[in-house]
Amino acid sequence: MKALCWHGKKDVRYDSVPDPRIEDPRDVIVKVTSCAICGSDLHLYDGFMMGMESGDILGHEFMGEVVEVGSADHRLKVGDRVVVPFTICCGECEQCRRGNFSVCERSNRNKALAEKLFGHATAGLFGYTHLTGGYAGGQAEYVRVPFADVGPVKVDSGMTDDQVLFLGDILPTGWQAAVQCDIQPTDTVAIWGAGPVGQFAIRSAVLLGARQVIAIDRVAERLSMARAGGAITIDFDHESVTDRLKDLTVGKGPEKCIDAVGMEAHATHALDSLYDRAKQAVMPETDRPYVLREMIYACRPAGILSVPGVYGGFIDKVPIGVLMNKGLTLRTGQTHVNRWTGDLLDRIVEGQIDPSFVVTHRASLADGAEMYKTFRDKKDGCVKVILTP
Repeated sequence: MKALCWHGKKDVRYDSVPDPRIEDPRDVIVKVTSCAICGSDLHLYDGFMMGMESGDILGHEFMGEVVEVGSADHRLKVGDRVVVPFTICCGECEQCRRGNFSVCERSNRNKALAEKLFGHATAGLFGYTHLTGGYAGGQAEYVRVPFADVGPVKVDSGMTDDQVLFLGDILPTGWQAAVQCDIQPTDTVAIWGAGPVGQFAIRSAVLLGARQVIAIDRVAERLSMARAGGAITIDFDHESVTDRLKDLTVGKGPEKCIDAVGMEAHATHALDSLYDRAKQAVMPETDRPYVLREMIYACRPAGILSVPGVYGGFIDKVPIGVLMNKGLTLRTGQTHVNRWTGDLLDRIVEGQIDPSFVVTHRASLADGAEMYKTFRDKKDGCVKVILTP
């Protein structure tokens, strides 16, 4: 089969690779009908994540048709149409029983390796380094899905791929980011980053009843999309984020702040941003925490910081004293996708949200390597790319 494979920094290739096969009775094989490039994939593309090996199949946003079913899977059958969450969960361990699916205790087959870095292993993830299990990803013609009697979400044949594909990652990620904020009707929610996750965080905060939602970015197309979703926007290239947030909150700051950027934060003419870029380039620091710092300073005392943006290693110069003395709550984590999919699928069916709004570009899987560049560089107004095998 054909797949997009990682061969090093900024080196993605459309390769011929072996077809997947059933390895465990709980597996299924899915023929991919749609997949997407995620902002998290760019961390791999840019070489900022540890644990990648040349030839690894990329991609963790995908859906398709079940074409083969393991003998122990009595939930799915050949022909079922499914969206596959990027977090692989067993459904049986203590964390899964609590709904903490992104820290499943059994699905990371490289658990010992992950524990050396994280202390405790996280769940297995599709197409996302050997620290999270080294599972082949979904930017491919076919994918082996483990624990398939638990994870995949069956969807109705009457719904388009565009409507449901993002149930596997960015829609529940934006939703969880907003839910973690414990939004109240009087709250201002400020969201750093108006990429795909930020867009869904905006709409989630609106659905959850925030009084005011503010989106911070510098890309015109993303800011326009954010305004269409109900947000006030701040272009950090042309105005001070902290000053504008004070203006919009009568000097008090937002009660809730969301970091939808993560390790590759940008800033304009900020000394600490330049410091981060220099340290990241030579690797004493793995991530750029400019947004995290700015949120800590901007957030109203006793507020909540929610961090869906991915961080992969070690950061520097975080004002922990400010965080502590202001009484801020910090909530983080990969998304517990299966905790949210039932509710979100109902909201899609009921018309509360149509996730397809975020799609700006489409291409064949064969053109995927070039689309990585387009997405990374935000060319041609690119916000979200769907690839078709």
